[in-house]
Amino acid sequence: MKKHEWREKTESGDTRLVTVTRHAGKWQLRARLKSEPEWTHFPKIALDDLETLHEIISRKYQRNRVPHEQILEIEALIAAASPS
Repeated sequence: MKKHEWREKTESGDTRLVTVTRHAGKWQLRARLKSEPEWTHFPKIALDDLETLHEIISRKYQRNRVPHEQILEIEALIAAASPS
């Protein structure tokens, strides 16, 4: 299982913690505000989160930490989530 994590500020100034895992060929996202104790699991990953994930794994790929196939998987998910 491969895990990718990042933090981002919300519009209200709160810190949002995001974790994306890839296990058995499936991508799963969970997130929470830093002030919340429980994680929220999302069945479908939002386009903004997919784009952020793409940036993160692209940097990891440049350092030979992620296979190129995972970048292609994320690009396919972005294409499917983009409004046509």
